[in-house]
Amino acid sequence: MGSAEPRESPGSPHHEMSAHEVVLLLETDPDRGLSGAEAARRLKRFGPNVLPAAARTGFLRRVLRQFHHPLIYVLIAAGVVTAILGEYVDSVVIFAVVLVNAAIGFVQESKAEAALESLRSMVRTRARVRRDGRERFVPSAELVPGDLILLEAGDKVAADVRLVWVAGLRVDESALTGESVPVAKDQVALPAALPVADRRNMAYSGTLATAGSGAGITVATGAETELGQIHRLVGAAGTLATPLTRKLARFSKLLTVVILALAAMTFGVGLGRGQEPVETFTAAVALAVGAIPEGLPAAVSITLAIGVRRMARRRAVIRRLPAIETLGSTTVVCSDKTGTLTENQMTVRVVWTVEGEYAVTGSGYGAEGKLSDRHGAVVTEAASRALRWCLLAGVGCNDARLRQERNEWVLVGDPTEAAMLAVAGKGGLGRDEVEAAYPRVVTIPFSSERQYMATLHQQRDSGGTVVLVKGGTERVVSMCRAEMGADGAVRPLDRNVVLSAAANLADRGLRVLATAMRPEGRPEEFGEQELGGSLVLTGLQAMLDPPRSAAAPAVRACRTAGIAVKMITGDHAATARAIARQLAVLGDDRDGQVLSGADLDALPADRFAEAVERAQVFARVSPEQKLRLVETLQDRGHVVAVTGDGVNDAPALRQADIGVAMARSGTEVAKEAADMVLTDDNFATIEAAVEEGRGVFDNLTKFIVWTLPTNLAEGLVVLVAILLGTTLPLLPTQILWINMTSAVLLGLMLAFEPKEADIMRRPPRAPARPLLTAALAVRILLVAALLVGGTWWLFQWELAGGASTAEARTAALNLFVVVEAFYLFSCRSITRSAWRIGFFSNRWILVGVAVQALGQLAITYVPAMNIVFGTAPVGVDVWLRILVMGVAASAVVAVDKRFRKRLL
Repeated sequence: MGSAEPRESPGSPHHEMSAHEVVLLLETDPDRGLSGAEAARRLKRFGPNVLPAAARTGFLRRVLRQFHHPLIYVLIAAGVVTAILGEYVDSVVIFAVVLVNAAIGFVQESKAEAALESLRSMVRTRARVRRDGRERFVPSAELVPGDLILLEAGDKVAADVRLVWVAGLRVDESALTGESVPVAKDQVALPAALPVADRRNMAYSGTLATAGSGAGITVATGAETELGQIHRLVGAAGTLATPLTRKLARFSKLLTVVILALAAMTFGVGLGRGQEPVETFTAAVALAVGAIPEGLPAAVSITLAIGVRRMARRRAVIRRLPAIETLGSTTVVCSDKTGTLTENQMTVRVVWTVEGEYAVTGSGYGAEGKLSDRHGAVVTEAASRALRWCLLAGVGCNDARLRQERNEWVLVGDPTEAAMLAVAGKGGLGRDEVEAAYPRVVTIPFSSERQYMATLHQQRDSGGTVVLVKGGTERVVSMCRAEMGADGAVRPLDRNVVLSAAANLADRGLRVLATAMRPEGRPEEFGEQELGGSLVLTGLQAMLDPPRSAAAPAVRACRTAGIAVKMITGDHAATARAIARQLAVLGDDRDGQVLSGADLDALPADRFAEAVERAQVFARVSPEQKLRLVETLQDRGHVVAVTGDGVNDAPALRQADIGVAMARSGTEVAKEAADMVLTDDNFATIEAAVEEGRGVFDNLTKFIVWTLPTNLAEGLVVLVAILLGTTLPLLPTQILWINMTSAVLLGLMLAFEPKEADIMRRPPRAPARPLLTAALAVRILLVAALLVGGTWWLFQWELAGGASTAEARTAALNLFVVVEAFYLFSCRSITRSAWRIGFFSNRWILVGVAVQALGQLAITYVPAMNIVFGTAPVGVDVWLRILVMGVAASAVVAVDKRFRKRLL
């Protein structure tokens, strides 16, 4: 082997070249491969066959990034201020909240970055190559362009390979292309414009050989492979902010501006009135501390964490907390078909013989199910000789193996062949029984040129031989001279009837294979030349990857909830259309709503977005097109959820507002790129996830609507005191007591609030809708006004009645908490009365109120707490006035709900 450089870099369209041209282009030898020295030289030039590691942000910068948030700035400022005031316990609590939130963000970000590492690990294996004319195993990282790779069933393809020789080679490319059936490979040159899924003369990195053998020239390694292209897409697709985080960010910025403006105004007014700077500064600090919702970050995290626990019980594992809420806001679900909406186990649905069709029940590779005739009567292979030989051919002419592990069937080989084993078992023909009665002697393996597989078997009972054949319908029919009837009699073949039956089955989205046999013949007569025109057709077997039983109801439930479901698959359009109809994704009146990858490429730019919005099914799409679909829908204002399980799904999963991966069938790449993983691989679980997500958003909204009036009122109470030049009704330490205890003991109890009955009958929350609507903002202002007015009335009443300042402040402090408690029950539903949703349906609220009451009694009557918080004991009459205010506030909110329900 010379040392000349290959004349073209990896990544060329090698599928359009002949094998000879590829050999010349890469200056290699199709028999001996590269020399060891040349391989080492090319390794230095092209680099190792690994996916490049993305440049990572430094540790310190990633840590500091967690603090880059307006609300965090406000909390840090509050912590500093409380420390300056000497309230070290409160300061420590505030800083602890900040640190916990930063730690959660850091951990979640680190997990998300693991997706790229998982993708790189897919190609870390060993490869069998021929160098210097000798076979050897080398680490896949050492493969170089020009290497001659040898493939057998069970081998993982370690680089992009242009095949130069195949013998029945089939490759499972579902993880890369979404194609549910292993692809038969050949070595003939193909048109340049073909998508990856149709390049039969190529084997791609990360895919798996399931049958046969072959050899090919390595044409691309590392980042230049198709897997490398997906790696770049995953890296380029940023993790988007969720609707919740976007709304909280806007809310936090607004809150920051309002708090700083009020504090500055307070300080300025105080100085203008000639008050002492230190006293005025203390008042401004009190306003800022009061206005800061210290419990909000903790409430968000805890509410989401409770949602995580609920989701886990419903078989959905959340990898990123805000993803729970995002599902509740989802307007479009883009679902992968293979393994997500379907079982990812080919299943024979119909067996056809000349006397008619036999329907097959049961899904997957198990023997559960039965065959029944057109009258619904259960049949076995003994019911018809043609049916028996059709099933027998599917078992004998078969290289697949099925074994049961932990109540699940594990396939070694081709899923199509596994389906034929399963249907034979349902008809009473087991593989062991067939192999014992008809041991195989010789095999003609399947190839894309032949389009059939043939086997020669001995017959134990008669001592003779029999030939069994299976393959593409047109090819097998062309080799047949006759057909078999139910009684086993052979009669002339009616080709038109057979081909018409096959076409009808194909129109139903089924993959059709024909079976045939030759009842006698010597081994020396077993060859391609001898088989032509000598076979007897026994029947057709029609199969598909069946929809999951719960998928169609889940799709309908999503539609009821106002969520559009779009199916994305690597299968052909006809298959996709048939499955989509069964799943209720596509109705019979929507034939025009199926777009293929070629259709998408042909669309003008100005019509692309509209076509994507209108279509329900996308067939034969590439990872790049899938990513573009998601981006287009997002540009049109949708909150997009993407489900998938393959490597080809990873870029779209990462780009989506929420990526949903499958735990059982999903690749590690898909799971690491996703925000949520379904442990049962069931699309129906998404319906449950949407329900939980909406419940989480409801509860977060309820908490915010509950907490903001208190914070606003605390700030306004201080501001009014400054404007009037009077004593502060509440001290900063008392404000902190209210905020920290009530947020934990009262507000957080809303996180346990059960979902409301109509939650899945509402349309999705509009992405542009603000966190707080105008109606809710009015309610917040209303309650805040009641708190401010009630506090000033009670504070002045107590002072006028001869109470000390400490006693008056204690009354004001307890008024705030009691009104909060009454308002808490109202906030259990934004629109409905607390009595209508069940007073005892959330027992945690009752527990929280009871503990808060004990806290209020302690801060009012325990001497040590009187000293720390500047409080004093008060009489029963004060409590009666406070309770009256609480009931009055609750009644006002109830009236507001009644007359403003439609605006909420």
